[in-house]
Amino acid sequence: MARRKAVRNTNSAIAALLRDLAAVQTSKQSKWGYARAADVVAGLPAPIESFLQPDGTLRKIAQIGPSSTRVILEVLQTGASPTVERAIADSGKADEVEKSRGLRDTFLSRADVLAALKNRRLGGLSLNDYRGDLQMHSTYSDGSQTLEVIVDTGIARGYEYAAVTDHSYGLPIAHGVSMARLAEQHRHIDRLNETCAGRFRLIKGVEANILADGTVDMTPAERRRVELVVAAPHSALRSSVDQTRRILRAVRTPGVHILGHPRGRKYGVRPGVTADWDRIFEAAARATVAVEIDGDPRRQDIDYGLARRAVAAGCIFALDSDAHAAEEWAFAETAIAHARLAQIPRERVINCWPLDFLLEWTSSRRG
Repeated sequence: MARRKAVRNTNSAIAALLRDLAAVQTSKQSKWGYARAADVVAGLPAPIESFLQPDGTLRKIAQIGPSSTRVILEVLQTGASPTVERAIADSGKADEVEKSRGLRDTFLSRADVLAALKNRRLGGLSLNDYRGDLQMHSTYSDGSQTLEVIVDTGIARGYEYAAVTDHSYGLPIAHGVSMARLAEQHRHIDRLNETCAGRFRLIKGVEANILADGTVDMTPAERRRVELVVAAPHSALRSSVDQTRRILRAVRTPGVHILGHPRGRKYGVRPGVTADWDRIFEAAARATVAVEIDGDPRRQDIDYGLARRAVAAGCIFALDSDAHAAEEWAFAETAIAHARLAQIPRERVINCWPLDFLLEWTSSRRG
């Protein structure tokens, strides 16, 4: 079977087409099946081409059925999928699908991530430079991992520290913690830090919500009660209205350490905040607020293209997993891959800083 050269970034392209196919299904089971296949392809550790057999068939991949296999082979043979395009045309949802396609730029597949981590020509930081993850969630808010699991996972990954950044009380949809509950968490952290002294350090953090007017949903006194504040937008993420003033105000807020997932974009679903990012990056650099690259595969925010502009503005960066479960800690590798593609110097990545230096910086910003 003769094959033309496959499209660039084939895993991402095939995953996107399977996502399109899922979107136009009328059967919930079919919708779920194609969406699952899309996630599997996006998560493959190697290019899909490596699963081809000499006779042109595809080696069996768990959770990918015959219909999804047909789409994969079409793309590998022609660079497109007539099956998907026919389904879209027949569905009456072509405009909806096209809109979703416009919200997938600069997302990396798992194979892309691993390639970036291994590519010696990129330079910059490596996995060995990464000392700890500074955004994650526990059972105190919307995470499924206990603080004990966070400590054990951090030690197992060879980290020196991690920040627990459960959602603040201003985001009830994410089970935001009250200040009383946060105080309880801090006592819990103190006990664990005493037990793990010299081996691992939990940092008392919070993910505060950036409100529509740019204020942060915690008072100055409340912010001073935590060691690390990640401020992130969680509303007006589909609006095309310029929100530069909103994000600038948050960046300039005393006690904010990290601008978390700055756009709030989501793969194929929403573009995130519209703003003059160069102005925001300049303000963040002046305030020594770290700009986050959130490694959640559905976020990847900011991406390597925008990160290059932040590098030029003189920003420092936080590269985090935004993990809600132990198996999601690997998402930090996606953030590191974007950082390598953006050529961020390792000294500008706060996750690479020694603990003492990191805590000195966090303390200086607490006011």
